[in-house]
Amino acid sequence: MYSEYVNIDLFIRMHIAKEATQSTKIEGTQTNMEEAFLEKSEVAADKRDDWEEVQHYIAAMNEAMQLLHKLPFSSRLIKQTHKTLLSNVRGGKHKLPGEYRRSQNWIGGASINDATFIPPVHSSIDELMSDIEKFVNDEGNELPDLLKIAIIHYQFETIHPFLDGNGRVGRPLITLYLVSKGILKRPILYLSDFFERNRALYYDNLMRVRTHNDLEQWLKFFLTGVIEISKKGVEIFDGILQLQKHIDIQIRTLGSRAKDAQLLIEYLYQQPIVDASRIEPITKKGKTANYRLLSDLEQLGILKEISGRERNKLYAFNQYLKLFDN
Repeated sequence: MYSEYVNIDLFIRMHIAKEATQSTKIEGTQTNMEEAFLEKSEVAADKRDDWEEVQHYIAAMNEAMQLLHKLPFSSRLIKQTHKTLLSNVRGGKHKLPGEYRRSQNWIGGASINDATFIPPVHSSIDELMSDIEKFVNDEGNELPDLLKIAIIHYQFETIHPFLDGNGRVGRPLITLYLVSKGILKRPILYLSDFFERNRALYYDNLMRVRTHNDLEQWLKFFLTGVIEISKKGVEIFDGILQLQKHIDIQIRTLGSRAKDAQLLIEYLYQQPIVDASRIEPITKKGKTANYRLLSDLEQLGILKEISGRERNKLYAFNQYLKLFDN
């Protein structure tokens, strides 16, 4: 049923969801991978704001990837990504979604008087962002692209061009840049996981460039992250291959329901949280048949019931989700 070829497009949604949860976690949200695939009504009321921010992050990334087919890596692309990210989330309308700030901001501290760092004055932002755009598109600059995007990320975070959401825009810009330059064929390398696990070092190394002009240490840290996340990506895909083989053997035991099981498994690689009603368009079967299929996969250990409910049960593709877990 399955070959050794991995259809990467099936798993891009998982990578983007992982990036969304890790990047927003740096900013203080608490949504995990499992929750990112729930419907809003299935999320606890006190976690819905966090869930909304993750969903907007996912939408912003997907939109930005589509825009790369029409736009270069540019201020227009950056502003549109910011607009999607902050529109209709808590406090977003007061943060000028899609517009560079028109007032001074600061990093750290309760006020500008005790700030850890004060970015450039707002009247200089257009010029500074224009400089980044020129640097991005300077084909005569022979600096390797990984070093270029490391510098671009530092510059962007230092300029801090938006009132809010600078980190949540600045981190996915790394992937957008690498895709725009053809370094990545698909958007599957995201550094937010590395930055989240090394949060103090991430901020310290950015700050050290500002205070000590130590760009070399930042570049070393950044490249260490690229190496680590790349290795982890290879491990994940190896794990997916092994999981596919194992599940292929398991679902053959289902006899006449094996075909429906295969259709469902392929869907689960993109949407690893399901219920009986959600899979009706996939199997073209009614709720009773779908519950039987879900129960079969649960007994095989492929799915795990996570809602604890008697009716409208939710199931997670647990083995797959664990591959993306830290």
